[in-house]
Amino acid sequence: MSEMDPRLTTAQLYLNGVSVSFDGFKALNNLALTVEPGEMRAIIGPNGAGKTTMMDVITGKTRPDDGDVIFEGTRDLTTLDEATIANLGIGRKFQKPTVFEMHSVEDNLILALKADRRAFANLRWSETAPEMERIESILKTIRMTATRHRLAGSLSHGQKQWLEIGMLLAQEPKLLLVDEPVAGMTDAETHQTAELLKEINREKTVIVVEHDMTFVRALGVKVTCLHEGSVLAEGSIDQVSTDERVIEVYLGR
Repeated sequence: MSEMDPRLTTAQLYLNGVSVSFDGFKALNNLALTVEPGEMRAIIGPNGAGKTTMMDVITGKTRPDDGDVIFEGTRDLTTLDEATIANLGIGRKFQKPTVFEMHSVEDNLILALKADRRAFANLRWSETAPEMERIESILKTIRMTATRHRLAGSLSHGQKQWLEIGMLLAQEPKLLLVDEPVAGMTDAETHQTAELLKEINREKTVIVVEHDMTFVRALGVKVTCLHEGSVLAEGSIDQVSTDERVIEVYLGR
């Protein structure tokens, strides 16, 4: 690791000089990103800008060719495997929801809560009070208390996304990476998802990758626009969406 930057002490996530090449194509090119504890950050940019590769690097799925990826000022994520990174408190929700369709909403959350204890052998675990409180709290957060006994397979697309966010919360991450959460959602569901993520952000740091600019505006957070593997612009949605270069490479299409 190169010399410690003084900002490392405060940032929850610090990426500096991160580059990744696949067969000569630079997916990330000297990428720098700093996210503070308790912040929510929106990441936008055209397809191929490096958004997914950035998430892969943070979660240990892809090793960068060079650069620093530091969590909580001390942990160099480039040296750790995916399981270790997840245990440090970094949780990722992929774009396509993967819920256990034949189980109820509540059982999906129980399985997620118990993911480290051979969950399927354990579906009949005796609920302890703190664990049930945790489930109640998550159901309330994801607004699914009334649908707790429904089979996950019968939920709408939006509800499945919320359930999966709940399953991620059950693992108690400190940092959530959320990939295109509102793709395919109705306007009402999109609005509710913005409210849901804002609520989660009261307790956790959140990075959201998204194409839906109405949704990004509803989040009202700092926006980073990636292009060709590095940061093209950063600031409020108004600053970024009026940036000539952003309009040229992304919004003007």
